Amino acid sequence: MEQLDYEQMNGLSLAYIGDAIYELTVRNHLVAMGLTKVNDLQKKSRHYVSAKAHAALYQLMEDDQLLKENELAYFKRGRNAKSYTKAKNTNVVVYRISTGVEAMIGYLYLSKQEERLQTIMEWIFDQVESGRTNNV
Repeated sequence: MEQLDYEQMNGLSLAYIGDAIYELTVRNHLVAMGLTKVNDLQKKSRHYVSAKAHAALYQLMEDDQLLKENELAYFKRGRNAKSYTKAKNTNVVVYRISTGVEAMIGYLYLSKQEERLQTIMEWIFDQVESGRTNNV
């Protein structure tokens, strides 16, 4: 596989990669939980994958001071990127935060920080499954 230079990538490209990695990780997690019906998988995945879920998770990341300085920098690169697509079913602020979360995931993946990525994804699973994202 070709090595991508994440340091030179813009925030939207990082978010593009991060979105795919994030969704695949969530799907693997849900199937590993024993969910097998596609309709159930789709409904459950919304709690993790939507822009609103990303925004709630990011607020909790801030509250828990979860992100390291470099992770926060890549989050901001994604959040502040000039996007020409329109947010669906949410406002622009929530959409940008979601893009930031995806960019940060893309950065961790492309920089081969597999252990840190796994730690953050497990933290995300814990937050969603404990209902903590419902309170944000």
